Amino acid sequence: MSDTILVTGAAGQLGQRVVHHLLETYKVPAGRIIAATRDPSKLADLATKGVATRKADFDDAAGLVSAFEGAGTVLIISTDALAVPGQRLKQHTAAVNAAAKTGVKHIAYTSMPSPDKSLVTFAPDHLGTENAIKASGLPYTILRDAWYFDNFMMSLPHNLEGGKWYTATKGGKVPYITREDCALAIAAALVGKPENKTYTLTGSTSYSIADVASAVTTITGRPLEVIDVTDEQLSGGLTGAGLPSFVVDMLVSADANIRAGNFDSLSGDFTTLTGKEPQTLRKFIEDRKAALTA
Repeated sequence: MSDTILVTGAAGQLGQRVVHHLLETYKVPAGRIIAATRDPSKLADLATKGVATRKADFDDAAGLVSAFEGAGTVLIISTDALAVPGQRLKQHTAAVNAAAKTGVKHIAYTSMPSPDKSLVTFAPDHLGTENAIKASGLPYTILRDAWYFDNFMMSLPHNLEGGKWYTATKGGKVPYITREDCALAIAAALVGKPENKTYTLTGSTSYSIADVASAVTTITGRPLEVIDVTDEQLSGGLTGAGLPSFVVDMLVSADANIRAGNFDSLSGDFTTLTGKEPQTLRKFIEDRKAALTA
């Protein structure tokens, strides 16, 4: 049985860090790792370290079969194909089928918390993929990543400029976690290969938007007022900012999911997998103070 670990999306923000932790934290020999992405030229640095690189295009089912040949474990990092409804689930299903065809012995997948009851627009993609993995009969590990702290960095600098943070979460809380911590835990699971397990990766504390804004103000010294709005008002503001409609719908649905309390469930699975404690909100903001006050 091959003990080779293949990571899809290896050029992406999460995939890069998963491969890093396989190599540097868990000391997996480079010869046992395959890094796959749509454009392998982006993986040149890994190739120089002895990591095999392959092309894996999730819209090319036959190409996925070729990409997965010889892999013992395959990590499917969920794709970013959100603009066309159903495309991402089709891509993921093709990857699951390719894994089954090529004799992969273990499949891992990056999902989201409670996709069966989530209001987030892309939740059906995750639930459908989890079901496809279970139906394949392959031993699996599902890793449900909570909302990233990192996502705040897409809007916080702008919010700080105006001193206002518009939200439709109405005080709902989320146990945010960093992308880096998720990568560490995913790498641990790839090494340990727990069979037919589902882990939810969260931080150790749940925070409301007001909690996050308060921490940002304390650390940066810049005022940030949280303003509650309706879904319709949030949608209008995001649309007026020029965001694509599918992104607007996703962000509004995420706020609705937070408001409903569907994200607010703490888990100790990160510590179970890594033996460590997840990064705190304060540490995350402190590390990015310069970027937020630039």
